[in-house]
Amino acid sequence: MSSDPSPTTASPQDDFARAHLPPRALWPQLCLDLPELQYPPRLNCVAALLDAAVANGGGGERTAILADGQRWSYADLARQVDRIAHVLRADLGLIPGNRVLLRGANTPMMAACLLAVLKAGCIAVPTMPLLRARELSTILARAQVNAVLCAQGLRGELDGLPGLPAMLCFGADGSELERRMAAHDAPFSAHDTAADDVCLISFTSGTTGVPKGTMHMHRDLLAICDCFPRSMLRARADDIFIGTPPLAFTFGLGGLLLFPLRFGAATVLLEKVTPDGLLHAIAAYHATICFTAPTFYRQMAPLAAGHDLSSLRLSVSAGEALPLATRDAWQAATGLAMTDGIGATEMLHIFISATGEGIRRGAIGKAIPGYQACIVDDAGVPQPPGVTGRLAVKGPTGCRYLSDPRQREYVQNGWNLTGDTFEMDGDGYFYYRSRSDDMIVSAGYNIAGPEVEEALLRHPAVAECGVVGRADAERGQIVEAHVVLKEGCQASDVLAAELQDFVRQQIAPYKYPRAIRFLPALPRTETGKLQRFKLRTDTP
Repeated sequence: MSSDPSPTTASPQDDFARAHLPPRALWPQLCLDLPELQYPPRLNCVAALLDAAVANGGGGERTAILADGQRWSYADLARQVDRIAHVLRADLGLIPGNRVLLRGANTPMMAACLLAVLKAGCIAVPTMPLLRARELSTILARAQVNAVLCAQGLRGELDGLPGLPAMLCFGADGSELERRMAAHDAPFSAHDTAADDVCLISFTSGTTGVPKGTMHMHRDLLAICDCFPRSMLRARADDIFIGTPPLAFTFGLGGLLLFPLRFGAATVLLEKVTPDGLLHAIAAYHATICFTAPTFYRQMAPLAAGHDLSSLRLSVSAGEALPLATRDAWQAATGLAMTDGIGATEMLHIFISATGEGIRRGAIGKAIPGYQACIVDDAGVPQPPGVTGRLAVKGPTGCRYLSDPRQREYVQNGWNLTGDTFEMDGDGYFYYRSRSDDMIVSAGYNIAGPEVEEALLRHPAVAECGVVGRADAERGQIVEAHVVLKEGCQASDVLAAELQDFVRQQIAPYKYPRAIRFLPALPRTETGKLQRFKLRTDTP
């Protein structure tokens, strides 16, 4: 095994990110054994992904992005990225290492903004479009954001936030970012970053509801391109990627932007999409590789016969557990064997998967080339095949939280502990059993029960509540709230609907409780601790 690379001596002008990395002793072991993972010490990932494609023998005219009647070539994308980078550095006065919060749906401009931040040597902090003001303010504070690039239609949750840094909006007639871009025509030379300079802080929900900032480096963004899509998808220049995960979600960032760029392929960015709309788009754009969550595949299967999906060669599922029934229904409808995968925001993308003849019924797959995985017990001791335990992973990427004591929980003995319970067979195939923590995974979204509880407790009728995940055939899990009302308040369907709407107004709508049960009291221990397991096992 190769030794863990030492950090370079070079550092960006703003050393916030490097100063807030975990102590080196708490990092996972990084494995960079594969020849394709040998990167130079000085590396800007956008220079490697985009500039190299443009410079490579006329590759600039190849299609990079397709979206709602738009076609951007690689050269078009590069020009937009360069203009935005100039705005960041010249107009806003940002310096390398500064953090830029990004807020937008899957559009060409959102993609260009993200790439421009990285090319300028700054750090991207992408945020999910559905996040509310309270959630965004936490991210702004934790990442100490220096500037904001926001889609015009999504600025409402940011307007009025105290201490909001300089914000430029894009994506509408007369938007300030595009106006400023028009003044910059010159190429922008990618900032001379180190391979291990942080370039991305991606936030994920913690089980406590306090978001965790996961820190990733230029080298990491290339590593995920040189592992999963290379070995499992065998991606090529004539591929057309399509899917639903937001670019703010590492599943979408990789599958719908970084992977296509790495292989000179095209991507289709869909701003708003339904299951039928995704099927229509696959047919219209002749897409070859689709990325979405099991919930979408489940909903698309009965509709597939009405669309020409002959161009599709691979369908990738991740974000939540893939039920066998969904896999079977999709294969029956399309003839395609599902490529299942498990990843983590901490690991950046998929690290266990199988495709084609390597698929084994009931299993997600094996550790992909570049990664190792095993099952460990509560003491961190590796277990033999057939034993159910905690999933432990290591590879070229790994968990580095932004100034967070939970680093000690996620990384132990050099391994990343994902919070999932698995079983491994004698051939190295991994079988998902459950989450080992209280995280609710619904339709591919990670939802922390305590965050939903906090929102519910702000309602004047709620005395106390407990939120858990309930198994659901459509979404994998749904958020289920067990509510004790204050004296004088009466349980009713009207009140349940009111509570649901109340939560939707406070936090991202996908986190709202789809089921509400009114109880006279919550199950607690003698010391007063909520017994969530009783809520989960209590039959509705």
